[in-house]
Amino acid sequence: MTRWTTSLSDAQPVPYWLDDPGRPHPEPALTTAESCDLLVVGGGYSGLWTALLAKERDPRRDVVLVEGREVGWAASGRNGGFCAASLTHGLANGLSRWPDEIHQLQKLGARNLDEIEATVDRYCLDCDFGRTGEIDVATEPYQAAELRAWYEELVRHGLADGIEYLDTDAVRQQVDSPTFLGGLHDRRGVALLNPARLAWGLKRACIGLGVRVYEHTPALTLRAHGAGMAVRTPYGSVRARRVALGTNIFPNLVRRVRPYTVPVYDYALMTEPLTTGQLASVGWQNRQGLGDSANQFHYFRLSADNRVLWGGYDAVYPYGGRVRAEYDDRPETYAKLAGHFFTCFPQLEGVRFTHAWGGAIDTCSRFSAFFGTAHQGRVAYAAGYTGLGVGATRFGADVMLDLLAGERTERTALEMVRKKPLPFPPEPFAWTGIALTKWSLARADAHGGRRNLWLRTMDRLGLGFDS
Repeated sequence: MTRWTTSLSDAQPVPYWLDDPGRPHPEPALTTAESCDLLVVGGGYSGLWTALLAKERDPRRDVVLVEGREVGWAASGRNGGFCAASLTHGLANGLSRWPDEIHQLQKLGARNLDEIEATVDRYCLDCDFGRTGEIDVATEPYQAAELRAWYEELVRHGLADGIEYLDTDAVRQQVDSPTFLGGLHDRRGVALLNPARLAWGLKRACIGLGVRVYEHTPALTLRAHGAGMAVRTPYGSVRARRVALGTNIFPNLVRRVRPYTVPVYDYALMTEPLTTGQLASVGWQNRQGLGDSANQFHYFRLSADNRVLWGGYDAVYPYGGRVRAEYDDRPETYAKLAGHFFTCFPQLEGVRFTHAWGGAIDTCSRFSAFFGTAHQGRVAYAAGYTGLGVGATRFGADVMLDLLAGERTERTALEMVRKKPLPFPPEPFAWTGIALTKWSLARADAHGGRRNLWLRTMDRLGLGFDS
């Protein structure tokens, strides 16, 4: 217990974004036998973008989308609402893994973010979209030195356009915390939005284009059927020429894909709306998203009504990789996050939290999405976004549609698309390796960023865990 736990006394254990009186009613479940050109499985961003882009590419294409519960209820409605241009889970990860393609990946990512903004405008998606940018802040002297060195490396690679290094005074002029010692400001590469409203808006847009959406309709089995595929649901079935799987952390209908992802649970708090005086004490006039530079990092931002979302730090892997509702609530993490929040913003002591929640992120061993096909190209899948899928899922949807069309495009020619990460080992090795990595990351944070032998080995193998 800490003196800050009283700030959690009224916090509801539900995602703030989903606790919305404007939440749409779900569409009816599928209770008949359907047929279509394209079946999309999954009603999160991955599936919604795929259905929408499929209809935009060919308005005559007959598209069905099935969702096991309700559109946007899982990761797409629980995340922080950071919509990044990066397709590679950050520029550092992309540069280390695909140095020969990084300029192309950055160009494609910037274009993808522009197209998301255009879609928001075109379909009048009421999701509080704003091109605010993001600041990565240093809270330890070694982190400030690392950020400056990283900025200089970006300049050498010609990748610093729109990015600025901020010293202590400059970063605290943007957002005032006694813990901030420096920052790296990406002015154009990140937008903030309301994630649940984006999902609901995409659903409305899909239906408006003629997509048949069925909620509370889990896809149970996938098998070949003639020249196409057949999917069985609890009360019906769908026969489709092509199938796109956007199920991410949930068990993939192509079983050989399952070892490539594991669930990592992430948690967040949301404050009550700040008063004018409280907001002035922090500054934050430009409303950027922020994240700190530790291995066990926090991400934080303002909502449209001036609440502060504060999330991250703990990344919890459940033994066996199970996805269960009881893991969505973790009071010991909420108490830890509350203490971290008031350490960062002591001027906000007395503010209370109204919501506290968690959810599973689908991560893979390279921390950015991977892609593939099955059943002689009639099925495509994308997964492994590792927490930056708000923007990258739209790119992944385009990749899946390219793969299903059998087209060689700029996207499908990428090494990132052509090659897969290493799969995770079976238990108990997966749990042991992830636990050892988490312990090592916490130790590095406590010892000036120095990485032990285990982390250095993981780095050499391309498996350096990004929390």
